[in-house]
Amino acid sequence: MRAVGWLAVLLLAAGSAGFCRAGPLHAQCQVEWYFRVPCREVHGSLVSQINKWRTRAGCTTGGQRCLYKLQSASLRFISAKHTSPLRSDVDHINFRLVPFHFFSSCHVSAMSVSQTWYIVKDNGANYCNLYNLMEGSGLTEADGYKEVTSDFLCTQHSSANCTVY
Repeated sequence: MRAVGWLAVLLLAAGSAGFCRAGPLHAQCQVEWYFRVPCREVHGSLVSQINKWRTRAGCTTGGQRCLYKLQSASLRFISAKHTSPLRSDVDHINFRLVPFHFFSSCHVSAMSVSQTWYIVKDNGANYCNLYNLMEGSGLTEADGYKEVTSDFLCTQHSSANCTVY
């Protein structure tokens, strides 16, 4: 019982010191996007971009706009993988699309998670996995585009350099 008490004290001290507020304990990213365009357009743009970047061709100029692989796609859900051309790390990507405003707008809840369990810091790579698809597909210019995330939801989001990752 005494060891449990000390463990609780240590966890509280770690939390108050800022260790528990730094973000995820595993390299990952969660982003919410909002658009004033129908989900079928968002879906088509994302699936098309994933398929466009399936080869190494996008890696030749640097960055990681390549080696995406579509796992499955339905009108409301897209699953893909991204493999880093540098270290062959694999990240799992999911997009959940939810229409609103009588189907004229779309809310996208996206997640990218490193497959390798021990990766804690990723230089924003999981954020870039998602953002690069949004930007490459032109959705960052879509009507009503809004992005919501933070360093707490997204490993190293504020220092991400998506021209590299």
